[in-house]
Amino acid sequence: MSYAGYSQLPSGSDHEQRQQQLAASTYDVLQRTGDSIQRSNQIAIETENMGAEVLGELGEQRESLLRTTRRLEDADQDLSKSRVIIRKLGREVLYNKIILVCIILLELGILIGLLVLKFAHL
Repeated sequence: MSYAGYSQLPSGSDHEQRQQQLAASTYDVLQRTGDSIQRSNQIAIETENMGAEVLGELGEQRESLLRTTRRLEDADQDLSKSRVIIRKLGREVLYNKIILVCIILLELGILIGLLVLKFAHL
């Protein structure tokens, strides 16, 4: 019944039934929310584990890159030393060539002198 626009309050059993439905609905929402939170936590744990694995791999790659860098620096130093040695060898080869040319010229001079002396006495 309604009186001046107000409806009559529900009876006791009707009210209890609505409260039970509301409680059941709220429980279902809480249950779904709990399940969703549990799935989210599981995903977060899996993501954290993957992140830890990736971080470990990145650490290994960093160490590998550092070792490679050290090896390259050592190779660069060795190449620098090799360049210095090759330059020294090049200079020594040039000096040896100059000495050989001087010896050949001296021998030619001696030969010419001997030929002149020999033919001059004839």
